[in-house]
Amino acid sequence: MKIKNLFVGDTDNTFIQFFRSLFVGGIATIVDMAVLIFLREVFRIPESIAAVFGFIAGLAVNYIISTYWVFAKAKVKNRAVDFIAFGIIGVIGLGLTQLIIEPFAMKGMFGQGILVAHGVFGSLLPVDKYYIIGKMLAVVLVYMWNFFARKFLLYNKSEKKAKSADG
Repeated sequence: MKIKNLFVGDTDNTFIQFFRSLFVGGIATIVDMAVLIFLREVFRIPESIAAVFGFIAGLAVNYIISTYWVFAKAKVKNRAVDFIAFGIIGVIGLGLTQLIIEPFAMKGMFGQGILVAHGVFGSLLPVDKYYIIGKMLAVVLVYMWNFFARKFLLYNKSEKKAKSADG
């Protein structure tokens, strides 16, 4: 495989798509985190609500870049249906994010998170910043869910075709 293939041209190769998706996910995560932290720190919006707005911004960025650079060949040709399906997978990821971030939240959906209540990280980090650790953990786990669900449910082509096309 040529290095150029990692960055240029359409591909069905899972490794190349995963590699590209890391970049796209990184950009989307920066947008997501920036919105989350901005809303939490500037407007004092609860973490669980600010995370939703961050998610929406990150999802939009992810979809736009992914459909042109990572998964150029969709199973579904209708862009609206494709975006809805992409979004549903993302909403499941958001649910996972909410569950993961909850123990780290000062004001979560179920009150104060258990890790905050017990000051688990001691003097390493102020308890009102624990949500950042929760979000970083969620980013890794939810990234894996999002990539593989989208790859295999929305954009997967047969491996035989992928190998001959990327040969």
